[in-house]
Amino acid sequence: MGPVAKLLPCGLRLHLQHGPIDLIIGADGDRTKAFDAAQARFATVLDELVHELSVLRAPMTKETPSPTGLIARRMHVATMPLSNHFVTRMAAVAGAVADEVLTAMVDAADLPRAYVNNGGDIALHLHDGAQFTTAMMAHTGDVLGQITVTEADPIRGIATSGRHGRSLSFGVADSVTVLATTAARADVAATLIANAVDLPDHAAITRKPANDLVDDSDLGARPVVTDCAPLSLIDCQTALLSGEDRATQFQAQNLISAAGLFLQGHVATTNPQFLKAKHPERLYA
Repeated sequence: MGPVAKLLPCGLRLHLQHGPIDLIIGADGDRTKAFDAAQARFATVLDELVHELSVLRAPMTKETPSPTGLIARRMHVATMPLSNHFVTRMAAVAGAVADEVLTAMVDAADLPRAYVNNGGDIALHLHDGAQFTTAMMAHTGDVLGQITVTEADPIRGIATSGRHGRSLSFGVADSVTVLATTAARADVAATLIANAVDLPDHAAITRKPANDLVDDSDLGARPVVTDCAPLSLIDCQTALLSGEDRATQFQAQNLISAAGLFLQGHVATTNPQFLKAKHPERLYA
């Protein structure tokens, strides 16, 4: 089945879906022209990615040559600065798709504000004083906090990763939300920060080889978290501070603007100016 496009009942948002890619798109301004451009660009996205899938699943190194496709190159550029960690370009795929479709919209239409939400990884366009506000949600549906980004902020991408998300994780974080200059960059950083929220060899954590869970996983036989029993306060603090250290490093390298890390009701944040957790004191409660 090919790409499917549907205007949502509100008439203000477009839903695009093809295989595992599922986008919700919004725009202020020339919405019709923007939605037409998004649909046209989306038509070949999955085929482009499949064409280079073996390359995109390979571990990233400083010497890894760039792939050829537009979206694949976005994934490469976002991942390269973090290739000193184990990572594949697939860590940036959702954000890169969102960035690419948004670019097509902005090139085609006059838009004061637009966004492309790819399963929670969001690419933003803000102009003429526009701002974007969204909630951070737990996998249980509870509200974890709020994000507000304005035109003046150096943020055009939001991404979330963790063991309850769509991808496998090396860490125990329920979720990690990252703000960065692009959705692709936020996507990679969220993955790596979530991986760092961990307690190696802890008895409460169950792990299995990634390829036991997903046959063609880009993580191979590396162990990923499949379950985590309730942890003590000290354990939560230890795991979150490990992830916070990595987030702080990325922020010092100007790779991200902020991160929020959540684990079993506890939270750590690196820049509350942009990302306001509902219970910021819970790490030390």
